[in-house]
Amino acid sequence: MIKVFKFGGASVKDADAVRNVASIIDLYPKDKLVIIISAMGKTTNALEVILDSYWKQEGNCDELILELRQFHNDIIDELFGDQNEKINQELDLIFKKLSDKCSKKASENYHFEYDQIVSLGEVISTTIVSSFLTSKKVRNEWMDARELVVTNDKWREAKIDWDNSCSKIQKKAKDSFADNQRILISQGFIGHTTKGFTTTLGREGSDFSASIFAYALDAEDVTIWKDVPGMLNADPKWFDNTVLIEKISFREAIELAYFGASVIHPRTIQPLKRKNIPLNIKSFLNPSSTGTVIQQSEENDSNIPSFIFKMDQILVSLSPKDFSFIIEENLEEIFAYLNQEGIRMNIMQNSAVSFSFCTDLKRIDIQKFISHFDQEYIVKYNEPLELVTIRHYDTPTLERVTVGKQIILEQKSRQTARMVMLNI
Repeated sequence: MIKVFKFGGASVKDADAVRNVASIIDLYPKDKLVIIISAMGKTTNALEVILDSYWKQEGNCDELILELRQFHNDIIDELFGDQNEKINQELDLIFKKLSDKCSKKASENYHFEYDQIVSLGEVISTTIVSSFLTSKKVRNEWMDARELVVTNDKWREAKIDWDNSCSKIQKKAKDSFADNQRILISQGFIGHTTKGFTTTLGREGSDFSASIFAYALDAEDVTIWKDVPGMLNADPKWFDNTVLIEKISFREAIELAYFGASVIHPRTIQPLKRKNIPLNIKSFLNPSSTGTVIQQSEENDSNIPSFIFKMDQILVSLSPKDFSFIIEENLEEIFAYLNQEGIRMNIMQNSAVSFSFCTDLKRIDIQKFISHFDQEYIVKYNEPLELVTIRHYDTPTLERVTVGKQIILEQKSRQTARMVMLNI
């Protein structure tokens, strides 16, 4: 059987972290492993800065690229010492590709350019980790997700062509394992179109990548290695006295991920649920600890309330200027624009004469939005806000999270309460 591991940016953020990944791999000496790795540390953020400089033609791309290269050079020097010539040659090719890209005129599609540039973070990290394992006599094979994961061309939120992806992944893995490889290493977050252009699967999409490979290979299980002991009932950044959730169902995990739980990517769970492949969330700082397992049984789901906080939100409301009702025609127009601009709604609500939605502040150009709709609609907005979702809520939990807050919008079902709030 095959195990799929996913290591995020924090788990490969520096040389010590890469060594720790190697030590975790050593704990599984007899298993066939497919290892999915994210970009190192804050590399994705750095590449986004490079992209913005390139897009705005600010003229400092070369300087920013050198800074990013130096970050990786420091890791390489510590990992490889004097034996760094081969890995440096490989990285030279990747960074030359980045420099060449930034020396050319950008297309008219920012999201396309995002995928071509930001995707290189995962290529760099997997190249380094694979080379380090090889240097330690750990036999492994580097696989290019840009040749294996087939998607459409919805840049930054690409959709998977499951049949083609599974076929390519299965063939590659079968050939590699037949060649006595035991460890296969590939990139999270990225794929490719049938025309050969790189795509990305959404921020934090490496979890989803692990799910794709596991689904294709009928894996025994998937383990996401995090810097937390498992899945907590809230983000410790925003909530005191968090509790470890040792076991929950696929269904509950899908709900939590859909509402924005940061520990797992929203699209990760469904493919695993389809084939009943358990998902473990474990600590790379304490790999022997139990962690969390996400599986079929729902018997433990309601034991602990879960809290999901999304900060830096903006609530936008539209009302027709002609005093007409909000009907399907209006919603179609609004949704088409949101889809076109890649604006993801975190919550929405409509009345007879208005439609409101909440989204991440950074995902919307509000002045552009207003300009697009102001001929036919009155557009109002409020920011910065926070969106809180509570699964399995009760009165004390509601009171706890609403202290010192003004509730701007509220929705409740039997199991879930959602509130858009303003500090007062």
